[in-house]
Amino acid sequence: MLRISIVTIFPDFFTAPLALSIPARAAAAGMVSYSVVDLRAFTHDRHKTVDDYPFGGGAGMVMKPEPFFEAVDAIGAKAPIVLVSARGRVLTQADAVRYASGEELTILCGHYKDVDQRVADHLATEEVSLGEFVLSGGEPAALAIVDATARLLPGAMSDLESARTDSFWDGSELSAPSYTRPAEYRGQRVPEVLMSGDHRRIAEWRAAEAERLSRARAKGYE
Repeated sequence: MLRISIVTIFPDFFTAPLALSIPARAAAAGMVSYSVVDLRAFTHDRHKTVDDYPFGGGAGMVMKPEPFFEAVDAIGAKAPIVLVSARGRVLTQADAVRYASGEELTILCGHYKDVDQRVADHLATEEVSLGEFVLSGGEPAALAIVDATARLLPGAMSDLESARTDSFWDGSELSAPSYTRPAEYRGQRVPEVLMSGDHRRIAEWRAAEAERLSRARAKGYE
């Protein structure tokens, strides 16, 4: 079983999402357990302070290191300990596969302006982002990581083969487009090859479309 721990100042953020859909199904199958850890439980003042002014001045507040270190010590977390951060490298499908194959995953959610760099340097084993944009806090990104990971666990999806045909499963290639009934809608028809019953031609079409879309995506980044 994979144990996923999420350290956050907003535990309620995760209550409903973890009880729904694929994350809930993975837990019901006994393949994952979730522990949402309230960072404020590891403060030592009556205001449960988790942030302070930055050394050197500047705008915004910085999350203090002590609660993060004490929370991780309390749960006995081992690698991977992931700090969600705009400075981190972008999460990939390979990361989700790696997390799903392990025994535990701990995610640290920042908030406010920043997190004390000592958390990144001496506590987290990796920093991960969802892309070149900034969220109000790490909680939405943590949910994305959990979902990307949990869906790969046995029992989470009714057909695990569906995950193996997703975009990025075997690297950077996108998946081919998908269609379903009706065969024609508002004058737009499903490609005839997909209704031909010729599995070889269908496989060739899907491979060609995946390559075309992947090339177009790569060109868009140039």
